Amino acid sequence: MIAADRPDRPAARLCAVDSVGRTRHLPRAGLATLLAPGDLVIANDAATLPASLHGLHAATGRPVEARLAGWVAPGDPTRFAVLVFGAGDHRIRTEDRPAPPDLSAGDHLSLGPLNAVVERDLGHPRLVRLRFLGRRDRVLAGLARHGKPIQYAHVPQSLALWDVWTRIAADPVAFEPPSAGFALDWALLAAWRRHGIGFATLTHAAGISSTGDPALDRRLPFDEPYRIPEATAAAIALARAAGGRIVAIGTTVVRALEAAAEADGTVRAGDGIATNRIGPRTRLRVVDALLTGMHQPGESHFELLRAFAPDGVLDGLPATLTAAGYRGHEFGDVMLIERQARASRSVAA
Repeated sequence: MIAADRPDRPAARLCAVDSVGRTRHLPRAGLATLLAPGDLVIANDAATLPASLHGLHAATGRPVEARLAGWVAPGDPTRFAVLVFGAGDHRIRTEDRPAPPDLSAGDHLSLGPLNAVVERDLGHPRLVRLRFLGRRDRVLAGLARHGKPIQYAHVPQSLALWDVWTRIAADPVAFEPPSAGFALDWALLAAWRRHGIGFATLTHAAGISSTGDPALDRRLPFDEPYRIPEATAAAIALARAAGGRIVAIGTTVVRALEAAAEADGTVRAGDGIATNRIGPRTRLRVVDALLTGMHQPGESHFELLRAFAPDGVLDGLPATLTAAGYRGHEFGDVMLIERQARASRSVAA
């Protein structure tokens, strides 16, 4: 599938897969017509951090790029799980990036105005826990001045931070954008409201989408903190009681809602950590439909789709979408997929 290579794609497209596996192709504006009164749309309002930091490994003087990849303690901007590369930048494919210098506990990284120390490795030479030295406010200021958005080779020009913020971006806790939210605009939200379709938000710290290493990629997604407001939990309860569908904008919303769900589908408000890995054996308790980008088999995002539809529907879909000219990655086209009956699929709670 061709990768979308710029943030602004006004002619973006939508593939809709209904509850019996039928596929329709629409302009993205057609999203306004696919939901019904009483449905509730839930989006991730996390803003994206400037999570890519270039600098030097103090012991060797060799260049490194540190990509913030996970919170050690939610809300603490001084300690992160960090993916480290050697020399180069986003114009080199992630899988072709050189390894960093050998990193050991106690090593220092000089990252622009920030200094950080390696606390320990996290089971892979590229993945370490890093502690930034200094006060919280100075660390945040250093990230703002020196950090850049994480990006990949399919987008050649350097992105500004506002390029990776959705229109509803609020708290800066995500490491990469909750990119399904790029499909939202104020005209769409207004159309939904006029037609009795509800809208609510949660905040989920969307993580990195690729590490460049197959072994590390198999560990994705990493554990990610989330927060579900009381108003959102109440809106879910009302919509479900009235027979409306819960429509997630992005895989992060699915992870958060299903992590916070009781066995009967009641969603708990408050903070939590999404440790769940959603796939074909997952019985969804809350989400009825998902708006997401175009993903490839083997990716954690594509495996999550298997909770919504059987292999017979999904396995041929990437080739169909490629042939139809759909574009992938964070600025690409989108798909609305409805949850299908599980008659022939094995399940696990």
